[in-house]
Amino acid sequence: MDERVLDRPVSDFLPFSLPDIGEEEIGEVVDTLRSNWLTTGPKTRRFEEDLGAFIGGGVEAIAVNSATAGLHLALEAVGVGPGDEVITTPYTFPATAEVVRYLGADPVFVDIDPGTMNMDPTGVEAAVTEHTKAILPVHFGGLACDMEAILGIARRHGLKVIEDAAHALPTLYRGRMVGSLESDATVFSFYATKTITTGEGGMIVTKDARVADRCRLMRLHGISRDSFDRYTSRKASWYYEVVAPGYKYNMTDLAASLGIHQLRKAYIFQARRDELAARYDEAFEGLPLTRPSSAPTGDTHAWHLYVVRLQDSAEVSRDRFIERMAEKGIGCSVHFIPLHLHPYWRDRYGLKPEDFPNALLAYQRTVSLPIYTRMRREDQERVIDAVRGILA
Repeated sequence: MDERVLDRPVSDFLPFSLPDIGEEEIGEVVDTLRSNWLTTGPKTRRFEEDLGAFIGGGVEAIAVNSATAGLHLALEAVGVGPGDEVITTPYTFPATAEVVRYLGADPVFVDIDPGTMNMDPTGVEAAVTEHTKAILPVHFGGLACDMEAILGIARRHGLKVIEDAAHALPTLYRGRMVGSLESDATVFSFYATKTITTGEGGMIVTKDARVADRCRLMRLHGISRDSFDRYTSRKASWYYEVVAPGYKYNMTDLAASLGIHQLRKAYIFQARRDELAARYDEAFEGLPLTRPSSAPTGDTHAWHLYVVRLQDSAEVSRDRFIERMAEKGIGCSVHFIPLHLHPYWRDRYGLKPEDFPNALLAYQRTVSLPIYTRMRREDQERVIDAVRGILA
């Protein structure tokens, strides 16, 4: 791919991430503002239809105001409730496990594979109990989990599967788009740092019409008809019924206006991220760090994150490395602080750091480097030079 000419002022500080918003998105937002319909309406429906077609496999798409909301709705729709257990990974953002607690259920953590940093299916099998209701895998960094193994475990034990695909658009697993597999539902994130963005927002996709209907109902107060239908019908349509104690999780048309055009660029964005990751891989060969796992042949890595792990032979600690990068004006991050190290999860479930040794070791060595589609070649060279200068 040719280097992109980008209208962005030069800054002494190179951020960890920047959104890639074009004139198409701006024009669609202006059109929405002029339409006088700002909340959930025709643009949201259009975005849902477009994303459903993009994923394929006959899925239905339900737009929400965050992936957190989407995970909550999906788990509620498959019947997770008090006394249930949901198996997931500690190597994730807090939202993945928090939504389980919203429903009065308990997350059960299993360690990660030290190579992919995704949940280890052998740990999943060992964690199943009579109280297990669902499995909640997280596609870390944009690389798909071993879904064949996870879905096989679910089938053997009669469990539901909800995929946390906040990092995974567009990710292919064995030639199929994540979101079109045999899970009960998959949830994507469109937060500002994600591969496509609506600022804040998310999407549930499912092949199960009952799950889709329940998510649509519960995303807006459990009201039997949504606002757009009631306020735009030519018939007297003021009447509605609350049939369940729902939530306020709907996406606005303003956000969907961004998503419509971001989605059209998803493959372009992925190709750009793939190019950036390949350049990092080549530049870091021979340094005392472990580069992230690539997708198997025939699959696609979304490259939401480019995560390196410092090796024992590195003459600088992870924390000092990040400090040195900041001194050079480069923003880095850490994905993630494992959940079992946080006071809430640690104290509630009596967890110790060593309970999940692979997650602990990854955290202690992990640095997420800048990777975003607006990076110029000179931006990436600046990152490469800084990393090599600190570690070489």
